[in-house]
Amino acid sequence: MVEPEDPPLHLDYRMQIRTGFGIDVHRLASGYNLVVGGVKIESPFGAVGHSDADVLLHAICDALLGAANLRDIGFHFSDKDPKYKGIDSKILLTGVLNLLKEKGYHVVNVDSTVVLEKPKLNPHVPAMCEVIAKILEVDIDAISVKATTHELVDSFGEGRAIKAYASCLIQK
Repeated sequence: MVEPEDPPLHLDYRMQIRTGFGIDVHRLASGYNLVVGGVKIESPFGAVGHSDADVLLHAICDALLGAANLRDIGFHFSDKDPKYKGIDSKILLTGVLNLLKEKGYHVVNVDSTVVLEKPKLNPHVPAMCEVIAKILEVDIDAISVKATTHELVDSFGEGRAIKAYASCLIQK
């Protein structure tokens, strides 16, 4: 009878499963659209940025790029490049997915949180999840979007900024 071999005691540096984390912040001002998770939200103010300033999609892009060791969103889609001026961030997320595919990865899941005092985002969360799942070619159950406030503390709580955090799992 042959004894089974002991599993290796170290992890292979070429792991087939990777996690990533992303964060993004944008200032809020009147005269701009508020787009979060690919969904335009009625608001008297919006996020200021070179693109459409979709803080949630930008955080997800950075989480995915980080997981695949592909640097960050600014490296691939520079805010100094006029071709990205006003660009829909759904296009950027699609570009990130294509970069992952080139390295042989697919998305397993995304978990995210948006910090915004007002307007309330919870009514829009299902639509955001649908948009993100479609772009990333995953089941909607693989996308989690949560919304919270900063309890009237600092620039986020005072309604002067919006922030998003995202974590992800990718697999080869």
